[in-house]
Amino acid sequence: MFKNVLIVGLGGFMGSIARYLTYILIDKRFPSIYPVSTLTVNVIGSFILGIITGFLLKNNIPNDTMRLLLAVGFCGSFTTFSTFAYENLFFINQKLVPTAFIYIFVSLTLGLLAVFAGHWVGKSIL
Repeated sequence: MFKNVLIVGLGGFMGSIARYLTYILIDKRFPSIYPVSTLTVNVIGSFILGIITGFLLKNNIPNDTMRLLLAVGFCGSFTTFSTFAYENLFFINQKLVPTAFIYIFVSLTLGLLAVFAGHWVGKSIL
């Protein structure tokens, strides 16, 4: 049990650093009122999670270490639903309701497409 906690923690450590670096790179290059960096990490994280789950399913890997490290730890800390929710609250409080709905629609659509595409890649190519 303690080993699994450490594995998830290691993945979370790597994922949170990757998220922070992504924010720095995107926000400095593309300053915008739109939360481009959050959208980016959530879509990329969905794609990575799809790859991991597809790969594990295809290869019938019984070892839980890879899933805990990458899916739970890394993807869990790399992606950010709470920031996504807060950004939508900000849009709504600023009376930018259409912007919030567009952001919600784009995030959900791209996130779902990314996880399906990643799952296909993980099952078919890897």
